[in-house]
Amino acid sequence: MGRRVGVLGAGVMGSGIAQVLAAAGHDVVCHDLSADALAAGEANVRAGRFGLGTAVERGKLSAKEADAALRRLCFTGDVERLYDTDVVVEAVPERLDLKVTVFRDLDRRCRQDTILASNSSGFPISALAAATDRPDRVIGWHWASPAPVMKLAEIVRAPSTSDATTEFVVDLAEGAGKNPVVIKDAPLAWGYVANRVYFAMVCEAARVVQEGVATAEEVDQLMIDCFRWPTGPLAMTRGAGTGWS
Repeated sequence: MGRRVGVLGAGVMGSGIAQVLAAAGHDVVCHDLSADALAAGEANVRAGRFGLGTAVERGKLSAKEADAALRRLCFTGDVERLYDTDVVVEAVPERLDLKVTVFRDLDRRCRQDTILASNSSGFPISALAAATDRPDRVIGWHWASPAPVMKLAEIVRAPSTSDATTEFVVDLAEGAGKNPVVIKDAPLAWGYVANRVYFAMVCEAARVVQEGVATAEEVDQLMIDCFRWPTGPLAMTRGAGTGWS
């Protein structure tokens, strides 16, 4: 059954998340305050490297399926469109103060039964839940970039998150072709599981470069060749922040 989904933020992650959920059969509203971000996000979905047009060219989707996904997806500057949804996925910049403000505002304005999910890379979900009057409906849903390709669905459950909320988001992730893994919130350590391990790797890769042992490009290539990663740790950091050209 298709759901009504809101995505807050039309950047690299937000637009990718919106694309995935629209392609999975849901009606999606993607909101951003910036008209430029909205235009760039929509262009990325239509014709970006991992957009719907490219998926059609590679035989991953039919033209009919891509057109249907685009009809289900709306990029808008009207924040009111977010409030009458089953779930809102927050994908704003990674600042805790901003996310707390966003969750407090969404809590006041969204339907009482709307689930509020954060695509934070590592901030405590319990802190976001505490900013609301619906802590049982607050959860972490950490995606990896590029969202249309990566299977990651790191579902972060705070102590207050209900079974029903967790099951809803897990079902949504599975239906979108992701591989949800539910983990516990760990407020004393940034990064959940994926980024705690990943940043340890990035730090060591950067140290190798600083010591002159190898260039960044050589480190990335060695990791690709040895571990069959699609890209190296240093290239992954650049791609997650600026997009994939």
